[in-house]
Amino acid sequence: MPPRDISISDSLETVEGTKPETSSKQTGVLFEGDADTEDCALAVDVVQLKKAENRKLELVWRNIILFSYLHVAALYGAYLFLFHAKWATVFFSIFLYSIGVLGVTAGAHRLWAHRSYKAKWPLRLLLIIFNTCAFQDAAFHWARDHRVHHKFSETDADPHNATRGFFFSHVGWLLCKKHPDVVAKGKTLDLSDLYADPIVMFQRKHYFILMPLACFILPTVIPMYMWNESFINSWLVPTLFRWCFLLNATWCVNSAAHKFGGRPYDKDINPSENMGVAAFTFGEGWHNYHHVFPWDYKTGEWGNYSLNLTTAFIDFFAKIGLAYDLKSVTPNIIEKRVKRTGDGTHAMWGWGDKDLSTEDKENIIVLNNKNH
Repeated sequence: MPPRDISISDSLETVEGTKPETSSKQTGVLFEGDADTEDCALAVDVVQLKKAENRKLELVWRNIILFSYLHVAALYGAYLFLFHAKWATVFFSIFLYSIGVLGVTAGAHRLWAHRSYKAKWPLRLLLIIFNTCAFQDAAFHWARDHRVHHKFSETDADPHNATRGFFFSHVGWLLCKKHPDVVAKGKTLDLSDLYADPIVMFQRKHYFILMPLACFILPTVIPMYMWNESFINSWLVPTLFRWCFLLNATWCVNSAAHKFGGRPYDKDINPSENMGVAAFTFGEGWHNYHHVFPWDYKTGEWGNYSLNLTTAFIDFFAKIGLAYDLKSVTPNIIEKRVKRTGDGTHAMWGWGDKDLSTEDKENIIVLNNKNH
């Protein structure tokens, strides 16, 4: 297989002997078929392609005003959450946060963006409801943009290009117009699987009716009528504070998990292993692994449920027959990649280690019993 430091000028040479424009060339993998080495990497040095064009950003003032209001209101909502809201409202907020996270992680991310497992219609329906409560755009658009993010990672075609800095990758990308490359590369992707899913397409068609109801109206009305919570507490705690906290937790995957943490699988990419992000996003913080092996339904090498609740959720539905064809990566492939491109911080080689946790052993059993 070609070495990681192969000359990029040679690898991009065309048949006719001319060198194509290198802007927004593919820099990452999305599915197994994108990898062209035996340890699931690209055969070219993509580091030189990861950059941002020096251009003036076109601000979207509507979003700036709305997100400013949201964060100010959420700060007061956090105070009410801690000191004034009823206990039922507090637990209701945590419940809404939890299902919203799962709607993004188990639904839009691992199922629809990466096809890392398959789900029967009852589970897909549940996930689309959870996803609508989260209000992070329709699952169709979320999955499309995320696929662009992986295939053209940290180039101008990446919607939240981390090379533009922490603030841009966290929220700034939502406060300005998309780079033209994001739109152009998004049109090149195969989205036929998303178009073929009637549940995804139903949500897309009716999103601006379903989303306000699921994210704003019901979370406000239910506390008021079910346990006589005040309107202020109902609007600011389970609605705005919960939604704002969920947004920022998700954004941290794009920002903090692209900056802080180790890179045991590939030292040449910005995504990193961030335990704090993993805790708040139910397992999405093991980002160095995820960008190396994005089709693994666990998004991490280890199966510890305490920091990967989304994996526990998927495994539960696999056991009752609603999730199936769970994809993962073999230990020998992981070991090859770690030895070739890792930063040296990888502590264990695979599932057969003596210090394997009980949860990991149970997870192996789950993976080997897909027919049950």
